Amino acid sequence: MHALPFPYPLVAPQWLADLIAGQPVVDRPTPDWQLIEVDCGSTAAHHLPGAIRLDINLLEQLPYWNRVDDATLLQVLLAHGIHHRQSVILYSRTMTAAARVGHLLLLAGVQDVRLLDGNLSSWQEAGLPLAGGTPPAAIPVLDFGLPCPQHPEYLIDMAQARTLLQQADGTLASIRSHAEFIGATSGYRYIDACGELPGACWGRAGVAGDINSMSDYQLPDGRMKEAAVISTFWAEAGILPSRQTAFYCGTGWRASLAFFYARAMGWTRISVFDGGWFEWSSTVVRPCAALLPADAARTMRTHKNI
Repeated sequence: MHALPFPYPLVAPQWLADLIAGQPVVDRPTPDWQLIEVDCGSTAAHHLPGAIRLDINLLEQLPYWNRVDDATLLQVLLAHGIHHRQSVILYSRTMTAAARVGHLLLLAGVQDVRLLDGNLSSWQEAGLPLAGGTPPAAIPVLDFGLPCPQHPEYLIDMAQARTLLQQADGTLASIRSHAEFIGATSGYRYIDACGELPGACWGRAGVAGDINSMSDYQLPDGRMKEAAVISTFWAEAGILPSRQTAFYCGTGWRASLAFFYARAMGWTRISVFDGGWFEWSSTVVRPCAALLPADAARTMRTHKNI
């Protein structure tokens, strides 16, 4: 599908359909593989056959929608039958949501995490069937198999982001629309402050006004563009695989997809700055930014993708 060092983190719809049907596939996952639909607190009428559901709200917390603590992360994984040696295939109505969960599974230590390339829309465009009714229930497991998390280096906090800005080979890559990057808009209804982290490189994202758009990275059908295209516009912005790079956006979803693509491209010195622009703009004094109090910001949304 792609000429990538790690070709299997992105799976094609027909490959997944064959796997579900029990047909032979290349890069076969573990025998106890799981297919998971990442949702956002809503219940869709249809889902991929055999997919269980995982509500992303279980993995994020107020006030900045950062990831939950280690103990809660582990509890959610166990409740959904996820252990470290298992293959997990993710999709969602919004691919950035699936990537956010995928990044957290990798952080926890799940060894084989894959995304449906092009997401649910690519499945439907391929004419593949959806199932109705109640999705199958997850079968909990008692043991993750390893201490969790295994890869805390995949995520950085505010203090680490500040340190990275001072690091000679450090890069903070802003995965936001150009309008967000230049301060024309915050991009979010619940973030009042406009602007950018000082010293950040613009890593691009997608359409202004759509905080889930990653069209700069994707073909019209939602599949990932060739790695050479992405690495070229990253290099032009000073985002290079030799540097220690942390991706961020508003609250982590788009940054997680950039992380996932970079990892598939063979990048190793990568992480996600969890708090992103929301936490930075709410806690760092910026003379030109009129910030909302945290409580007011919380009341402006019922979920983060509004």
